[in-house]
Amino acid sequence: MSLDLAILLGGMDGGPLEQAMRRALEAAALDAAEAAQDSGAYARVFLLVDRPPALPVPDGITIETDAEAGVTPFQYGARLREWVRRHRVERFATAGAGSAPLLDAGDWRALARALDGAPGPRCVANNRFSADLYALAPASAFALVDPPPQADNAVPRTLWDRHGVELLELRRTPATQFNLDTPNDLAALALAGLGGPRLRAALRAEASAAAGTLERAAACFTERTAEVLVAGRVSSATWNYLERESACRIRLLAEERGMQSAGTDADGTARSILGALIAESGPERVFGTLLPEWCDAAFIDIRPALVHLGIRPGRADRFAADAGRPEAVSDPRLRALVAAAAVSPVPVVLGGHSLVGGVLHILNQWAWDAKDAREGRA
Repeated sequence: MSLDLAILLGGMDGGPLEQAMRRALEAAALDAAEAAQDSGAYARVFLLVDRPPALPVPDGITIETDAEAGVTPFQYGARLREWVRRHRVERFATAGAGSAPLLDAGDWRALARALDGAPGPRCVANNRFSADLYALAPASAFALVDPPPQADNAVPRTLWDRHGVELLELRRTPATQFNLDTPNDLAALALAGLGGPRLRAALRAEASAAAGTLERAAACFTERTAEVLVAGRVSSATWNYLERESACRIRLLAEERGMQSAGTDADGTARSILGALIAESGPERVFGTLLPEWCDAAFIDIRPALVHLGIRPGRADRFAADAGRPEAVSDPRLRALVAAAAVSPVPVVLGGHSLVGGVLHILNQWAWDAKDAREGRA
């Protein structure tokens, strides 16, 4: 049976930070589509979009808008179901526009081949608990997730838990775990010079206020006397990687893994030790006094703490917070938190789930490469 690929792009509009993310996502989606096409593993490659990208589209890639498919307003599960029906898809792989900026043709081929030889329905995902990309055979199994899912994260786990679909997980690498979610993800790629040709060109055109903080924080990975705090939805794989590959000591606060797929962010029941500490002591004391006692740099997935604190920022505020721009944050409680982090005596990088996953791999490698270059070992 043939295998098709759908990359979804849309819903990113707003202020300057959101517009910059939109340009990056368009570039990343086209790079990913071309890499998948080059793999030779996909019969057809589709870009399912809210509006056509501004960049030229490579030959052989089909652009289909939500309006053309008759799915407006957009709903993730309904859109993918309609694509499967409309194009008579037998097996498929799918990813968000920002879910595969580091995958090359070999990675796309590996995803496709992981479906081969299955005795029954099989799903292959980059993360069984919160997927950003996955492949499924047969395509008809997607209809088992009913009602249609709101997002991709929980689809593989739902198929496995509730419907007995075999679930395989791709080998965890920076390429399979990295996802473009916030401005800090873009800043990390720009710092390391990574991504496909279109994405690298888009990143060169954008200046990031967070770049300096990222550099100072990442430099601590190569210092034996330094201690780095990593907090949030941190996996054991990331901790293991840092223990092996960084010179510093790692102080880890892992909490609320699987928050999105479990829905505890949406219903507000996620609990965070860091959030409780901020509520008790205030952001100024936490970031200004306590944090410098614990570490020399901090990478914090702040989302669990925000749920705990009852702060539900819109995307514009989330992006401004992650970019270290308190003046652009409209929510007063979040603005105070970001302002306190920005003036902390130690570099504090705020972000989402990807910050304490693939981003750390990229920054650690960049820090060692930069150190080698400074010391003439490059």
